Amino acid sequence: MNAMAIEFLIASNILLWLALIGGAVVLLGVTRQVGILHERSAPLGAMITDHGPDIGDSAPTFDVFDYYGKALRIGGPEARGRETLLMFTAPTCPICDKLLPIIKSVARDEKVSVLLISDGQPEDHARFLKNHDVGDIPYIVSPEVGMRFQVGKIPYGVVLDQHGKIRAKGLTNTREHLESLLEGARSGHHSLQDYMSKQGINALNANGSGIHVEH
Repeated sequence: MNAMAIEFLIASNILLWLALIGGAVVLLGVTRQVGILHERSAPLGAMITDHGPDIGDSAPTFDVFDYYGKALRIGGPEARGRETLLMFTAPTCPICDKLLPIIKSVARDEKVSVLLISDGQPEDHARFLKNHDVGDIPYIVSPEVGMRFQVGKIPYGVVLDQHGKIRAKGLTNTREHLESLLEGARSGHHSLQDYMSKQGINALNANGSGIHVEH
């Protein structure tokens, strides 16, 4: 192999290494930008994904027992005149594990009656309750309730008013989702998406009439 061929081989290897390093730098930059965009993105609120009883309908009622044998009623007027948050979970759901302290905090701070409604194997429920302190929140094992509300994904929340009517519902993976669910129930908007959609329509109508709307 002559000297020119050796020099060409060395140069090509150097160029390949430079291209590889450049590609790695670009990839790191893109990954960082994706992370920044994720952090800056506003939470979308609880997403409605099911086809169960509609918002505004009276929730179906169930006479059930919690895990420890206490008789409870799901649906209908709330005895203390509070809102009720039905949280559909599962003992093997990792997101539900992380959300439990938030649910307890919201129940305490917002003065909302919370019912944890779960499904799964008996040994999974026993292990979950051994490892997690649910406090005063009733823990109900009932696949029937989830099927009646047609809950397809968890954790899923349904907010009932004091009369037992459904006011909001949706997936609740974070504190923001859970808070948006309660805020939507109280503001008359089914979800944050519903609120933003109506705000956009109102702005279009106002601007079409020659009125400037500031948000």
